[in-house]
Amino acid sequence: MDQLPPKMIITEADIADAETILDLQRTCYQSEAQLYNDFNLPPLRQTITELRASFAGHVFLKAIIAGRIVGTVRAITEKGTCHIGRLMVLSEYQRQGIGSALMAGIEKLFPQVERFELFTGEKSAGNLRLYERLGYQKTKRQRISDRVVLLFMEKLNDKEPLPR
Repeated sequence: MDQLPPKMIITEADIADAETILDLQRTCYQSEAQLYNDFNLPPLRQTITELRASFAGHVFLKAIIAGRIVGTVRAITEKGTCHIGRLMVLSEYQRQGIGSALMAGIEKLFPQVERFELFTGEKSAGNLRLYERLGYQKTKRQRISDRVVLLFMEKLNDKEPLPR
């Protein structure tokens, strides 16, 4: 892994970023759709209305380089678990530590949870390598179609909660 790109900023996204995030999502998930030969994946079907609505319950982080959003991730907590979803980095910025930095940022926002959980496609070798390198372990498989099997992964939170 290379060093982080110079002058990269990771910060919380807000609803004003929704259209840019949706464009990024549609771009980034093309490679997953090709891998699975399934262009009907949920991230490719999500509407701007649905994405804006998800800002009510999720925390979104964005990675910015030279004023451009090049990556994002989102999370929501439920019953002691932080559910992390849709980690995306534009292909020309991948393998530069941006995905790892976004993951570290989202985990840092939830020191009170017992565990972090996410899922990725079984054929998504790069995603699996990243998550395993970050300490995630496979917990279950779920077939969602004849083409797509999801692998769920978790990581126990070893951080001490912040004092209140």
